[in-house]
Parts: sequence; C-alpha cells; structure tokens
Amino acid sequence: MKIIVLVKEVPDTYGDRKLDLETGLADRAASEAVLDEIGERALEVALSFADAHDDAEVVVMSMAPETAAPTIRKGLAMGAAAAVHIADPGLAGADLGLTARVLAAAIRRTGFDLVIAGNLSTDGSGGVLPAMLAELLDVPNATALSSIEITADSVSGTRSADDATMRVSATLPAVVSITEAMPSARFPNFKGIMAAKKKPFETLTAADLGVEPHDLSVAMSIMTAIAEKPARAAGLKVTDEGDGGTRIAEYLVENRLV
Repeated sequence: MKIIVLVKEVPDTYGDRKLDLETGLADRAASEAVLDEIGERALEVALSFADAHDDAEVVVMSMAPETAAPTIRKGLAMGAAAAVHIADPGLAGADLGLTARVLAAAIRRTGFDLVIAGNLSTDGSGGVLPAMLAELLDVPNATALSSIEITADSVSGTRSADDATMRVSATLPAVVSITEAMPSARFPNFKGIMAAKKKPFETLTAADLGVEPHDLSVAMSIMTAIAEKPARAAGLKVTDEGDGGTRIAEYLVENRLV
C-alpha cells in the first residue's frame, strides 16, 4: 500500500506572523519556518500503520518554495520512505484551487492508495483542500477524523460533531483528513536523520505535472487590497463610583456583547 501524506512548511506559531504589504503573501522571513504540526500528526498515522505492515510505503508530499526542502526532509527523518517536493516560482501565492490542481497532478503521478492530510493548516486555515483533492482525484473523502483505522482495502474512523460522534468509512483509494485529536508525532532520531540523506527526494515543477504557464495566472484568486492590521486601541477603563455595574452593563449592550 502506498500512503501519501501532505505536509506543509509554515511560520512557527510561537513567532511573529506578518504579511508582505506589497505582495499580500506571508513574510516567511519574519519567523522560523517549521513543519506544520497537523501534518506531522498525519504522518504519524501513516508511519504507525507502516510500522505494522511491511508492504506499506509512506511518501511525504509538499508544494512549497525551494527553500522548504530541509523542512520537508524532516518527514524522511521521521520515517517516510520518500518525498515529493513541488517547487516552482510560478506557484508562489497560489490559491487553494490552483494548489489542489497541482497536488492532485502530483498525487496521480506518484500513485497512491491513500492520501492523509491535516484538516487545516496553521497558516492559511482553509480547511477545504482534502475535499478538493478527493473531487479532483474522483475518490471518496472522509474529513476531520479524530480516530482512524486502515485496512488493505478501506479506511474508517470517527468524526466529532457538536451533538454526536459519527462513524464514517470509505473504500480505497481515498483521501482523508485528521484533527489534532490524533496522537502527537514521533521525534526524528539520529539514525533517522542520517538515513534521510539517502532516501529518494523528487523535486518537480509545474511543467513536470502538465500545468501550463498560462494556468498559473488565470487560476489564482484576485487580491483587491491589503492593509496592516490596526494597532489595538486602548480599552475603556471604568472607575466604580457606585455605578460601575450599570456602566459595564451599558457598555456591553452598546457593543452588542449581550
């Protein structure tokens, strides 16, 4: 079984997050770049299955700038057998639609039985990419799984809702996404880090995947304006002179907080 795990390089959640006000893209130099934690959890799901099944092959895949290669290699150090990195300057700033088309083409090229992704990334938080991929690949999709079981011909799991827990399943090939309810990822050890240097690492361009240059421009969303987030204004200080409760209630009503 071949399992493709989608991973993504994102700005460290503990660092600053800023937008480039000229391009509207994330300023990736503003903080340290790391492998998204939800992608690591997805990889842990695949590696745990591979640990128990010798015929399972885990491939990490990412669409990211060339500079993201060392971050993607962390997936190899964790235990993935191979990596596919789609790196093309023409894909900078790609919207979800174009990203899904490119990744779907790469997944078809690589071959797959199961695609595992996080339910949403910590930078874009789109949350729709797994479903878009399933549509483009014409396979079943099970989203936001808080538990997962993989067999030779199917995948199943539970999805939590506000008032219920649903049990869902799909026959393979399929695309699934998992939530942070899944176990944390393992840490790469020294042996894994050294082994990662010799594992297959394929770098592809949009042309390699049959995405024509003109597609890169017409498929993108149009940004009409961008501005820096305003500085937080000073709050209202209420001094209790016997009417503090009334003034606070009036403030809450005025700002539609009650």
